[in-house]
Amino acid sequence: MFTFEIIQQSSATHARAGVMQTAHGPVQTPVFMPVGTLGSVKSITPEELAACGAQIILGNTYHLYLRPGREVIGRFHGLHRFMNWRGPILTDSGGFQVFSLAKLARVTAEGVVFQSHIDGSSHRLTPEASIDIQGWLDSDIMMCLDQCTAYPASFEAAERAEEITFDWARRCRDAWRSHEGGNQALFGIVQGGMHRDLRRKSAERLRALDFSGYALGGLSVGEPLDLMLQTADVSLPLLPDEKPKYVMGVGRPEDLIDLVCLGADMFDCVLPTRNARNGQLFTADGTLTITHAWYRTETDPPEPGCDCYTCRNYSLAYLRHLFLSRELLAYRLNTIHNVHYFVNLLRRIREAILKDEFEGFKKRFYENREI
Repeated sequence: MFTFEIIQQSSATHARAGVMQTAHGPVQTPVFMPVGTLGSVKSITPEELAACGAQIILGNTYHLYLRPGREVIGRFHGLHRFMNWRGPILTDSGGFQVFSLAKLARVTAEGVVFQSHIDGSSHRLTPEASIDIQGWLDSDIMMCLDQCTAYPASFEAAERAEEITFDWARRCRDAWRSHEGGNQALFGIVQGGMHRDLRRKSAERLRALDFSGYALGGLSVGEPLDLMLQTADVSLPLLPDEKPKYVMGVGRPEDLIDLVCLGADMFDCVLPTRNARNGQLFTADGTLTITHAWYRTETDPPEPGCDCYTCRNYSLAYLRHLFLSRELLAYRLNTIHNVHYFVNLLRRIREAILKDEFEGFKKRFYENREI
């Protein structure tokens, strides 16, 4: 049975520390969730993820439905055993990938018909089908099928998408309630583009459907940073405080700090893994690019004092050598550090909230980046 409890509320901001109880264990919030689109977080093992402190990871409904599919994952009774991850898993609905990857996607009130980006085969994804797929994936948290608009989107286009998203959310809820098992949570997704009135409308209507938690979708799709934060600031207070609040796909460290301040509890982003494969490492002082010449003979690790496997064992000079040589180990070691950084940034934020010192933590975070 899924539950959420707020343990501590910041006295100066909307930041809060809580605990989600899932079928595969507790998750302490605020939390960063590494993205394992295809059943793996790129270049590192589930065991290494756990060593980084990851509590919960993401899987992708669209990709796992197309490949390897139900027959394969069904033999393992779900994604946990298939990928050997013992902690909680959140699966997104597949909607974003249908609209961004699939060929000739056609949206109707019933659902979306699309051609696979893998082999061109035709498929039909409805709210009911999305819940069914996430059911056999056996994720701990399922997401409603939604329609995400690009940026910029006119009011009329965003309004149509919000209407479809709400209708699909209602159908997802009904399918979820009739789903066998009952251990999976279901989150609704607020849409509405960057239009405040539509965001309010979406949040208020979804709130009435009483989901296990709520997410803000359609952010970080090309809009200016200040507009993203304004949209989140409008939407988050409209969601029930007794439920977890998830901001989807937003992941710069600065964004996480600011969104926690606004009351967000959950985050995911490909930034730590993607940037690792491009030679960028996140540190308390900012982002460093491993190819810079001054790291050629540097004996220090990427971040002195960091207790990740990479920083405990390897120098910047060695990491630079691996990356310039295109050695696969470079991507693995860089990813371990970046995932550790993001996961533990949220852990330290949580510790600051528990001590009611979040404002001071936020101030020091930005001061370090100005040095």
